[in-house]
Amino acid sequence: MRALDVATKALARRDFSERGLRERLERSGVDPAETERVLARLRGEGVLDEARFAANRAQALAGRGKGDEAIRFDLETQGLSGDLIEAALAELEPERARAERVVARRGRCAGTARLLAGRGFDPDVVEAVVASSPGAALG
Repeated sequence: MRALDVATKALARRDFSERGLRERLERSGVDPAETERVLARLRGEGVLDEARFAANRAQALAGRGKGDEAIRFDLETQGLSGDLIEAALAELEPERARAERVVARRGRCAGTARLLAGRGFDPDVVEAVVASSPGAALG
């Protein structure tokens, strides 16, 4: 079964969402009906697990300094449902704690605020962690 070979080789290198694996099989020229059979088989065997993928992907992105909004956007582009996305985000360390670690490393300044905003942190979190010490200036 060609689709199964392509899928297992892809999954051996990294985890995929169902959408991502479907797209990978399509790019390899696998027949759509065969693709669906293989995806169903992989789901049934627990190899393809959207919840696990969402949690692992969210954890990896948070570990690379991304905020919740950037993580949410990435998971949406992977084709995951809102419920799976919110469950994955709920398992993460709070966004404020992640932002405070960045501030501790870089300092309380406008550059850090811009960095956090660019990485998808909530604007209220950015403002709170950058301006949380007396005399902190964002100018």
